Amino acid sequence: MNGFKTFGLMAILTFLFLLIGGAIGGQSGMIIALIFAGITNFISYYFSDKMVLKVYKAQELPKDHRVTVMVEKLARNAELPMPKVYMVNQNQPNAFATGRNPSHAAVAVTKGLADSMNDNELSGVLAHELGHIANRDILIGTVAATLAGAISYLGYASRFGMGNRNNRGGNVIFMLLAMILAPLAASLIRMAISRAREYKADSFGAKVSGNPLYLSNALSKLETYSKQIPMSGNQATSHMFIVYPFSGKSFSALFSTHPPTSERIKRLKQMAVTV
Repeated sequence: MNGFKTFGLMAILTFLFLLIGGAIGGQSGMIIALIFAGITNFISYYFSDKMVLKVYKAQELPKDHRVTVMVEKLARNAELPMPKVYMVNQNQPNAFATGRNPSHAAVAVTKGLADSMNDNELSGVLAHELGHIANRDILIGTVAATLAGAISYLGYASRFGMGNRNNRGGNVIFMLLAMILAPLAASLIRMAISRAREYKADSFGAKVSGNPLYLSNALSKLETYSKQIPMSGNQATSHMFIVYPFSGKSFSALFSTHPPTSERIKRLKQMAVTV
């Protein structure tokens, strides 16, 4: 069901792009916007792991580290290639996965996560991150980001009269609406895709770790710590973490890159009952 929702949301995003591009940008506007977003996301796609790890000054962990040993065991259970494992020197417990496919992937944990989680909770978190790798969420996110970027660019370009000059009067109101609503619509759909993928990764993590309560208990801790311990970093990377890492929540759940943690915990506990 989550996969169906993801592709449905991406279809809506594609429709918005075609509608707005054709109305305010004409053929030339659509081409320029698509090229601009395509180049940006091509670079992000192929170098995403290096870029994000560098932002957080992540250091690769040795093979005998507790986290590396656990990732190796879970990856073997999930029949995935062994990803590289990194640690971020921040006190807030959190984690993320990056890379363009299972063969080019990395899992990063914060120092706070390694210090605060017992083995069961840590295995739940790491299995969740392996779920993002197995489900190829980086690829799906990149495609969505490309289209969202193109829509946002069209809204920006409309400020400078990039629309069809032969129909300025009829398009003025539409261009104003597009300038405001297009980037917002693109962002909302992209965030909704991110939320859907979190549920799927939770389910994967629950199965691979062996017990849904491992991840459920970990999420409960993570939610508490995220409100108490600040984390520094780039807001654009917030969707990558297992829980929202930065202080100051979004205006509403609609704008959040993550589903409510309480709902995630509820679903995991329901899984535990049926196991």
